[in-house]
Amino acid sequence: MLRIAFRLGLLAAFTSPLTPALAQGKQDFELVNRTGYQIDEVYVGPVNQSHWGEDVMGKDAIGDGESANITFNGGSNACKWDIRVVYNDGDESEFRSVNLCSISRVTLFWNRKAGETHFVVE
Repeated sequence: MLRIAFRLGLLAAFTSPLTPALAQGKQDFELVNRTGYQIDEVYVGPVNQSHWGEDVMGKDAIGDGESANITFNGGSNACKWDIRVVYNDGDESEFRSVNLCSISRVTLFWNRKAGETHFVVE
């Protein structure tokens, strides 16, 4: 029994993700939701690409006033990325050419009545 537990411990050690400092890419960021609406999906893609890939949030959501750490496999040294969010009612907003190499936080704002979106970076 001890041998099985030891093997499982070794397996966990070799298959667990790297420590956050090592695993975090230079493009990873904190996303702050100041839109007034819940964000159910977040996509991050290379600038001007039509394919967004998978929702980087999985099954999680970001309520208004909340934030989430967004990590994704950029797969390149590109710094500028497009961000697409989908709200819980199905509306979408896109934020273009966000330089994720020089910032650590993106705060999203959405004025649904005016149909205007914008972001502020830190």
